[in-house]
Amino acid sequence: MPDRVTFLAIPGYQNSGPEHWQTRWEAAEPDAFRRVQQADWDHPEPTDWVARLDAEVAAAAADGPVVLVAHSLGCVTVARWAAGAPTAGIDAVRGALLVAPADVDTAEVPELTGFRPVALAPLPFPTVVVSSTDDPWVTPERARLFARSWGARYVEPGAFGHLNSDSGLGDWPEGRKLLAEL
Repeated sequence: MPDRVTFLAIPGYQNSGPEHWQTRWEAAEPDAFRRVQQADWDHPEPTDWVARLDAEVAAAAADGPVVLVAHSLGCVTVARWAAGAPTAGIDAVRGALLVAPADVDTAEVPELTGFRPVALAPLPFPTVVVSSTDDPWVTPERARLFARSWGARYVEPGAFGHLNSDSGLGDWPEGRKLLAEL
């Protein structure tokens, strides 16, 4: 069986733009990173997003282990997927880097209410949650709660907003180090 690791990039609401660290990582290593493409980035449907993630994990698992690299609503999608995923899909996942999880339970964005409540079951693979101290989409307290609930290591890098392209992270080498630890 092949043993090449596939990194699945799972963007959040409205996708990750060209300057986002996820997009940069994909461009730097196109053979290793694959984006989970959603049918509708602006009107996300939880069932569709979870089904798409499940299909991508299954496809990537044919080549070897999978590492999930999620941002914002992508983190919430991973938690929801893991709560109901088939064992074969779960077994393929070596770990997950969940960055800036969006607190959809408090977000006043109608397009996101279908993702309520955030799944808080422990994740069955090693996980790192990274959240900024001034993220407008999640308070540090809620981010720490997510990490504890998911059984994840929690990393708080300081005040960087939503840890996206607006944060000025560039290629985000600190994130790559965290990914390498998985």
